[in-house]
This record gives sequence, structure tokens and C-alpha cells, in this order.
Amino acid sequence: MLILLPPSESKTGRARGRRLDGDRLSFPELGATRAQVAGALAEVSARPGAAEILGVSPNLADDMARNTRLATAATLPAAQVYTGVLYDALDYPSLDVAARRRANRWLVVVSALYGAVRPTDAIVPYRLSMAVNLPGVGPLASVWKPELGRVLPQAASRGVVVDCRSSTYAAAWVPQDDLADRWVQVRVPGATHMAKHTRGLVARHLCQVGRDVRRVPQLVEVLQDAFDVTLSAPGRPGKPWVLDATARE
Repeated sequence: MLILLPPSESKTGRARGRRLDGDRLSFPELGATRAQVAGALAEVSARPGAAEILGVSPNLADDMARNTRLATAATLPAAQVYTGVLYDALDYPSLDVAARRRANRWLVVVSALYGAVRPTDAIVPYRLSMAVNLPGVGPLASVWKPELGRVLPQAASRGVVVDCRSSTYAAAWVPQDDLADRWVQVRVPGATHMAKHTRGLVARHLCQVGRDVRRVPQLVEVLQDAFDVTLSAPGRPGKPWVLDATARE
């Protein structure tokens, strides 16, 4: 099974620690593109007009300055770097040993800088959205789409692709061919905050239960003891199943 997560805007860093070692990251095939994006991001972030190019508030000067130190900054495991509503609900540190082992295999964060990372990958915090058209590189969703198309189908293997990404990050990879038949988007009624929270809970529950689901309808069996769920079949070939989920109190 492959559970796709979006990154968080907020990220945790630390002052000292090991520098990034790209050869030790998951999906080493992405190394060349990671280096290209990192170099362009560092260069753009040093410009006076960086905030406008990156689509962020000028008040985030510290975040943009951090982008210029990607090669020298300290790393943290991705599970610690990404924070916020979804990751609070996932609560990776509290997973038991077996559930955490499954999380390390099944969870993949789709990232504008790194392409795709697993929870244990040691990465540098950064500020970059997949919606950015990065000078010297191009629209990041388009840049990453063929790259992720080479590595994520292998990560999914024969299991279901549980897609908890936002639309911005979903644009960076669309499952194709027979994998599209095993692709399900988790949709949550209500506000964005609740959607993030519920998707984090869904990811956590799947890791805790530990059933490596091979067919999308089986997800209902796994989730229905903790969520009210409705599953809708794809409207046409190549489109995802849609799982509406509401967590029970």
C-alpha cells in the first residue's frame, strides 16, 4: 500500500546537526532533479523579489533566508520536519513499533523540493510550494510529474494508492494504467482544517490496523470501525475512486 501525504507549510528545524546527504534519501533516482530544484531555490531566495516569485508573504524573510542555506543547514527526519494539523493527527511519534514500521514503508510525502520522501528521510526544512513556477526550472508540478511517475508506481507495488494530498500536490503525479484502478482520493466534507485532520487520522488508522489493502473496496472494511465512510467508483477510466470519510467522536 502507498499512502500519499502533502507536506506542511510549517516546518521544524534545528540549529545543529548533520547536513543533507542526498544519497541516503529514499528514491535516489530523484537526486538530479532534487539538486536542480535546490540550486534554483537557493538562488531565487537570495533575490530582492523572492517573496513574489515564491508566492509567500514578505514577512517570511527568515524562511526565505533558510532556503539559501540548504546545502549547509542541519537535517531532521521528515516525520519531525513536517508539522501542522495533518501531522498532529497522524501523531507519528506515538505509533507503536509495528505501526511505525508500516508507516515507514507506506507513507510518502510529496514535496516541491525533494519530490518524494519517507518519514525517516533526513531532510532540510525549506519554503517552497508545488504551485511555484521556479525560474531556471519551470512549473514544479510539471517538473516532478515524470520523475514521480518513475518511482511511485514501484513504491505502490500491488497495493492500493491512498491519496491524502491537496490538489496542488496531486497535480505532481497521477496514477496511470492499472494503478489508476487502485487509486482512491480521501475526501472530507467541511473546512480545510477538518480535511487535513481527518486525512491524518485515516493515515494513522491504516498504519495501526496494518492490513496491506490490494483492492479499493477493502478500504471500507478497514476504516468503517473508526470512520463513517462512503466509497464512490470512478466516473470514467483513469479517474480515482473517492472515499468520503468523517471521523467518529
